[in-house]
Amino acid sequence: MPPIQPCPRCQVCGLGGGLPLASRQGPLPAFPCAAFPGWTGRAIGMAGPQSVSVVLLLLLLLPLGPTWHAAAQRCPQTCVCDNSRRHVACRHQNLTEVPNAIPELTQRLDLQGNMLKLIPAAAFRDLPYLTHLDLRHCQVELVAEGAFRGLGRLLLLNLASNRLNALPQEALDGLGSLRRLELEGNLLEELRPGTFGALGALATLNLAHNTLVYLPAMAFQGLVRARWLQLSHNALSVLAPEALAGLPALRRLSLHHNELQSLPGATLSQARGLARLELGHNPFTYTGEEDGLVLPGLRELRLDHGALQALDPRAFAHCPRLHTLDLRGNQLDALQPLQGPGQLRRLRLHGNPLRCDCRARPLLQWLARARVRSDGACGEPRRLRGEALDALRPSDLRCPVAGAEEEEEEVAAARPRVPAGTSKEKAGAPGPCPRACVCAPESRHSGCEGRGLQVVPRGFPNDTQLLDLRQNHFPLVPREAFPGLGQLVSLHLQHCGITELEAGALAGLGSLLYLYLSDNTLSSLSAASLKGAPCLGYLYLERNRFLQVPGAALRALPSLFSLHLQDNALDRLALGDLAGMRALRWLYLSGNRITQVSPGALGPTQELEKLHLDRNQLREVPTAALEGLPALLELQLSGNPLRALQDGAFWPVGRSLQHLFLNSSGLEQISPGAFLGLGPRLQSLHLQKNQLQALPALPGLSQLELIDLSGNPFHCDCQLLPLHRWLTGLNLHVGAACAAPPSARGQSVKAAAAVFEACPGWAAGKAKRTPAPRPSAQRTPMKGRRQGANKVGWGQVQGGLAGWVRF
Repeated sequence: MPPIQPCPRCQVCGLGGGLPLASRQGPLPAFPCAAFPGWTGRAIGMAGPQSVSVVLLLLLLLPLGPTWHAAAQRCPQTCVCDNSRRHVACRHQNLTEVPNAIPELTQRLDLQGNMLKLIPAAAFRDLPYLTHLDLRHCQVELVAEGAFRGLGRLLLLNLASNRLNALPQEALDGLGSLRRLELEGNLLEELRPGTFGALGALATLNLAHNTLVYLPAMAFQGLVRARWLQLSHNALSVLAPEALAGLPALRRLSLHHNELQSLPGATLSQARGLARLELGHNPFTYTGEEDGLVLPGLRELRLDHGALQALDPRAFAHCPRLHTLDLRGNQLDALQPLQGPGQLRRLRLHGNPLRCDCRARPLLQWLARARVRSDGACGEPRRLRGEALDALRPSDLRCPVAGAEEEEEEVAAARPRVPAGTSKEKAGAPGPCPRACVCAPESRHSGCEGRGLQVVPRGFPNDTQLLDLRQNHFPLVPREAFPGLGQLVSLHLQHCGITELEAGALAGLGSLLYLYLSDNTLSSLSAASLKGAPCLGYLYLERNRFLQVPGAALRALPSLFSLHLQDNALDRLALGDLAGMRALRWLYLSGNRITQVSPGALGPTQELEKLHLDRNQLREVPTAALEGLPALLELQLSGNPLRALQDGAFWPVGRSLQHLFLNSSGLEQISPGAFLGLGPRLQSLHLQKNQLQALPALPGLSQLELIDLSGNPFHCDCQLLPLHRWLTGLNLHVGAACAAPPSARGQSVKAAAAVFEACPGWAAGKAKRTPAPRPSAQRTPMKGRRQGANKVGWGQVQGGLAGWVRF
């Protein structure tokens, strides 16, 4: 018998080698073979020597035939495949379903910017090796049960910026290895217990920017390894006592920008391992020891920019390791030394109207004795106004003289205070609850949601802080519609068919911060319709029928912080529309028909930080209108028919702007000086999905962390050489790919050196150029940079990466 010869390694699937399968002793392991779907090593080994010989012969001959070449190189026509890295990108292709011919061994799949709408059951069953799946901006409305079954290796699932309003109980089954789930920017209104039960390995869950109002008990059951839970920018007003139970590894909880009327201490104390808790931008006015906050490992607590008027000295007595307490931007005029957090080292008080008289001496002495750094400043008396608290001496804090003392007592009497005894008691006995409604005295919430009411009900408890009247039908909100509700903070009137607010409809609502009037049929507001709510900070008017900004009505709101007018029928922003709105920070005008923003129209809003003008009909950047906005951080202009950018288009906001969105704007030409003045602070520039064939180099944008140029038909000729040189000096994935000439199609502009070698000046430029990475890149190894990019989203898998080919 001749000696047994070793088998060659299978060139199709890479397995095999060593002794022939039939000669090995013992049971054979089952491994898949890409050449024969359904065949395994065990099946081959049991077939007998003759069959094995035939199979091995086929395996040797198969690479020589066209079938193997097609299998190894297959790639959907609408996608870009990097077979060496196992990445596939099918971005912004208007796909309505997952492509069929994606290589089975793909590990990263980027489908963002398509029109999938539905993710059916087992949609990715043929891609068992996926580790990263990006489905952002795909208009997804429904994820079927079992949609991701078979993806046992998946580490990151990105479903952000879609239209999901619910998740079926088994929608996330089969994702036992998932580490990060992105659901930010959807329309989720509720979470059902058990939804995340199959995600035992999950470390980060992002549910920010949804419409959640309530967290039920055991909402996150099964997330035993979750370390960061993001719930910011929702409408949460109620957390069930057991809402956070079953999260033993949780270290960070983000609940800022919600509608919590009081500190839910008992609920938060379920997550006893918390080290960082973010509760800023919530409207509760008091917190004390009776709130029951018990977090022995808490190191940082943020309660900034809320409505705090009083803080009990023992409010954090059961948080012994607290190091940083952020109380900026509240209404605290006095603060007693805190008892309990013995490790406190940082107390942030900036933006509070602190009264620096003799009653502040204990605070000053405690700060010095406990070595706590503070950044507060005096609001009163006048002689100390603006003085830093930590720069004062006890002798500076004087008691008022007799006459001034009486005046001071009158001012104090007029200011809201927490009554003696218990902080939870409120003046006035609660009234009865209307028959069709539910009133919860412990949370001070009342609601009549979806009860078919045709008139605004009356008779709610006087201490009501949140009133939910959504999904009823009362076309008219009459004068003084909410009597006796002077403590109301949040009022929900969405989906009520409202066509008119009578003058004085909000009379008596002196504490109102949030007013939701979205999804009604309002076309105008009278000048006096919003009077009576001087503290209103957030006004939601999106998806109504406004033809112009209701400027006369808005003048009654001196404290307005955020104005939402998306998806109306506005055709311009005129001079005087925003008169008197000095406190406005965020202005949302997306999805209207705006063709013009008049110069000076934005002038009154000198503190504006966000301006969203996307999905309108602007044909040019409203440069003149941007004058006088020194604090603008974010400008959204995507989805406008801009076509071209002229020199100095963003010059007025060049010193402040951090994020600029110009994607899907039909841009065909960008002037070399279009971004003149930008650069010192600009962090992200979005130019994807335009019609750019050329783009000048942008060396002034030295601090960019993200630039997206994908989806543009760049013509890679010598005119593009300056852009190529600039891109090679960036440590960023930019997504710029050549569409022409045909020989360069699909290649990355950044990496296509061969395309530009024949250009005049190529050699001289190469000799001079020694691209210096950004300072952060010099300090950060390659692995760290990749992790940093993932903070923006793993889906920066761009069509133009070196080595990618289109088939």
